[in-house]
Amino acid sequence: MRLILLGAPGAGKGTQAEILSKLMDVPTISTGNILRAAMKAGTEVGLKAKSYVESGKLVPDEVIIGIIQERLAQPDCAKGYILDGVPRTIPQAQTMEDMGLEVDCALSIEVDDDVIVRRMSGRRTCKDCSATFHVENNPPKVEGKCDFCGGELTIRADDAPETVKKRLATYHKETEPLKAFYAERGKLRLVDNQPSIEATTEAIRSVLGI
Repeated sequence: MRLILLGAPGAGKGTQAEILSKLMDVPTISTGNILRAAMKAGTEVGLKAKSYVESGKLVPDEVIIGIIQERLAQPDCAKGYILDGVPRTIPQAQTMEDMGLEVDCALSIEVDDDVIVRRMSGRRTCKDCSATFHVENNPPKVEGKCDFCGGELTIRADDAPETVKKRLATYHKETEPLKAFYAERGKLRLVDNQPSIEATTEAIRSVLGI
């Protein structure tokens, strides 16, 4: 299955992508993780992306599409993939379609803005491997330490409340119209916010029939 995850920043796309990746045995392609790795490494793409990310703006299409095209050409994507964080705009979606990067389903996780702001203020990200945790919903086993690599957990600049509000405004303007784009193609599926990660996973499995 070739799946796109839609939803506001902090809707839980990354968490659900990792769970679905194991269930379906296909890789998760997270542009956020790819970009953060590039920013940490100080690559040309990373430096370009950094100024946009830290101000809550979208990274330009040509940067995103180039990264995705390279990644989807790798052998582990041959039997399917999960895209988390791309496309973010209708031009990106149209470009991907024109390039032959087809998807079977666009799944949107629906969460209210006020819930997003509260949720993201509690999010912690490993500065080494980019794994994410939450102080309430998905706490690490040891406070401040990543369960997977032992790295330090930090609050990303784009998880600060004022930046989150800017990102939500950008989402509603630029990304939410993608729901209509994929609905027109008969590929949109909606999942309402659930009280737990596990409940959200079950709702998604029901919608996807997996």
